[in-house]
Amino acid sequence: MDRKIVYVETSIVSYLTARPTGDLLAAAWQKITADWWETQRQRFELCASEVKVGEAGRGDAEALVRELAQVDLLPVTAAADELAEALVRVGAVPATAANAALDVAVAAVHGVDYLLTWNCRHLHSAEARPVIQRICRECGYAAPEICTPQELMGGADMADEIIEKVWRIKDEIAREHGYDVGRLGAYYRRFTNLI
Repeated sequence: MDRKIVYVETSIVSYLTARPTGDLLAAAWQKITADWWETQRQRFELCASEVKVGEAGRGDAEALVRELAQVDLLPVTAAADELAEALVRVGAVPATAANAALDVAVAAVHGVDYLLTWNCRHLHSAEARPVIQRICRECGYAAPEICTPQELMGGADMADEIIEKVWRIKDEIAREHGYDVGRLGAYYRRFTNLI
C-alpha cells in the first residue's frame, strides 16, 4: 500500500524547532508537533514547497532549514500560482496570507493528501476549509485535507496520550503558581491576545 503524502507547512517546523515556552497553548503544540515528528512522520511521504525554504531563510532559523531539508520539495508551478490567486481573490485565504494560499495550491496541484499546519487562522478553520475545498474543486483539483498533527496521529490511543500530556503541562503550571486562582489568572491573561 502506498503511503499518503503530507505537505509540511512552515508552522509545523517552527513549533518543532522553537525554544521551550511558558505559553500553555504553544507548549502543548510544541509537544504535539515533536511527538508527531518522532512517532508518525515515517508513516507518510513528506513534502513542502520551494517557498517554504525561502520563508525559512528569511529568519534566524537554521534548525528550520535543517528540518525542511529532510522533505521533498515541490515546485511552484504556474497552475499553483493561478490556484493561489483564485483562493485569495474569492477570500478563501486573505491577501495578507498569500503564502498560505500558495501552500494549499502547491499541495492541491501536486495531489498531496494532507496539509499539516498549525495555521488555525487562515487554513485550519471551520470557515476557511469549506471555501478552500470548493475553490480547489472548481479549479479542477482535490484540496488536501487540512489538519493539525494531533488530528493525524493515527489512533485514539495517541490522542488520549496527548490529552494526558496537555493536562500534565496544565498541572505543572498550576503547581508553579501555588494553585492560586489569582496568580493563575494573571499568568494566563498575559497570553489572551495570542489566542
